[in-house]
Amino acid sequence: MCGIVGYIGKRDVAPLLLEGLQRLEYRGYDSAGIALHANGKAGGLKTAKAKGRVRELEARLPKRFNGTTGIAHTRWATHGAPNDVNAHPHVDAEEKVAVVHNGIIDNASELRAKLTADGVTFLSDTDTEVLAHLIGRSQAATLEEKVREAVRHIEGTYGIAVLHADFPDRIVVARNGSPVVLGIGEKEMFVSSDVAALVSHTRQVVTLDDGEMATLKADDYRTYTTEGSTTSSQPTTVEWEAESYDMGGHDTYMHKEIHEQADAVDRALRGRIDDRFSTVHLGGLNLDARDARAVRRVKILGCGTSYHAGQIGAQMIEELARIPADAEPASEFRYRNPVVDPDTLYIAVSQSGETYDVLAAVQELKRKGARVLGLVNVVGSAIARETDGGIYVHAGPEVCVVSTKCFTNMVVSFGLLALHLGRTRDLSVADGKRIIEGLRKLPGQIEEILGNEAEIEKLAAEYADAKSMMFIGRVRGYPVAREASLKLKEVSYIHAEAYPASELKHGPLALIEPAMPTVAIVPDDELLEKNRAALEEIKARSGRILAVAHQEQEKADHTIVVPKNEDELDPILMGIPLQLFAYYTAKAMGRDIDKPRNLAKSVTVE
Repeated sequence: MCGIVGYIGKRDVAPLLLEGLQRLEYRGYDSAGIALHANGKAGGLKTAKAKGRVRELEARLPKRFNGTTGIAHTRWATHGAPNDVNAHPHVDAEEKVAVVHNGIIDNASELRAKLTADGVTFLSDTDTEVLAHLIGRSQAATLEEKVREAVRHIEGTYGIAVLHADFPDRIVVARNGSPVVLGIGEKEMFVSSDVAALVSHTRQVVTLDDGEMATLKADDYRTYTTEGSTTSSQPTTVEWEAESYDMGGHDTYMHKEIHEQADAVDRALRGRIDDRFSTVHLGGLNLDARDARAVRRVKILGCGTSYHAGQIGAQMIEELARIPADAEPASEFRYRNPVVDPDTLYIAVSQSGETYDVLAAVQELKRKGARVLGLVNVVGSAIARETDGGIYVHAGPEVCVVSTKCFTNMVVSFGLLALHLGRTRDLSVADGKRIIEGLRKLPGQIEEILGNEAEIEKLAAEYADAKSMMFIGRVRGYPVAREASLKLKEVSYIHAEAYPASELKHGPLALIEPAMPTVAIVPDDELLEKNRAALEEIKARSGRILAVAHQEQEKADHTIVVPKNEDELDPILMGIPLQLFAYYTAKAMGRDIDKPRNLAKSVTVE
């Protein structure tokens, strides 16, 4: 969602902040703004804000907008419409304080009413402006204490960065439920909500924990809790380089990331396969063989694409390890007062490692004594730090809002976990070897699928006139259908629904007509004939069918043929052509593919 960037040092700050905001554009936003300590005798703070893209903010900056300390923000509207006034940064009545904020202040209305009664005039409709006034009205002697006093009044989530005209030598930041990352430079310091804005300047970072604050000066930083106790956060090295965030000659990040999947899967497998024992090494699990054998159930929690990856993962775990497993949206799990079983292994799935609903579920599970593993892409993220162990999926930076390569690597990682659990239990050496051979085939088979891109582009053009589409699959194919349906919705805005193929007769058949195409997932497995029967039902009602299968389907109008792997691993491959299908459908419709309307990359609020 919203993005924060800040800098203190000797360089001209405005160009640095604009560059950082551009690095964060992929997260989704509707307005942008900058505040800085102005150079010159007058000093003080200067701000510039604009609805729209970062380029519109850049065009609006005054000619003399100089300084060496500043903060900037891209906003995704929650409280108040997208406009210049509601854009961040927000300032207090005397314009001495400037605040940028990610998150939601739950008690903003109550605080706003109290401040209004005390004579404060609000300029915006945002919850964030409350923070600026609380800090500005504080009588504390230091900026750190002013911010500490303000956040004590706040209920909700926040990642904030604060400037004060009376303290031009520092930026104060704080975190509770929304990411804040410090970048450690040479006599300069950076802060951001995402390492993407930092890696072109430094790869040494410190990630704040919830309830932690930091003071940044040009030559130093210190971290401490909101209660004032000193903490000892140490820098770590980011594994991704600035070039990882470039478009690399592709028209869009989505296209680039679809084509990076063979290499991404190879990274996920590298160094983890144990041929001697037909299993895998997953050192970060912190789950020895005795613990693994004690697991009686697996519960996977994620949101959106991560949830769909979890559904495929649950099926893999049941098939290979013979442990009951299921997946559930984390956003539902945390509100239904679930029974937490000590024999259940919980797995939290998140691309960013910061998804708020997933993080909140992890924290509740940990409070109740559950064993929780994380399956995330971002090293050092909140979920990675708060879980008992886990798996990094090593997909590399994913910039497009719509997830492709990270979904694929999540499912591959679940395949590794299922194999690991299976080999500690009853999965034979022969079956372990079979799955390993299948995993090793994946990168080459992905390249083979991508080699048919031109054919998929032509098919997408034929279906781009549809107003609505049905996606169906059975057992292993159903989560693939759900994810493919989501991809089409997200990037093309065509309404799409996913149903189990076995459920067609129980209602959805009423929708079938020539104007409602069906995309059918038809793997060549033990359910092949059942799936073909579903195609018969659709064709009998004059429905158009696009099949994704391992061989041409007679009843389908078109078939995308994908290479065959092991039955358990086929879902990994069958979703990839439908990523391209969604991409080219959206391209044919002229959509903004990397920045779909109303969506954000990392959902760090409820």
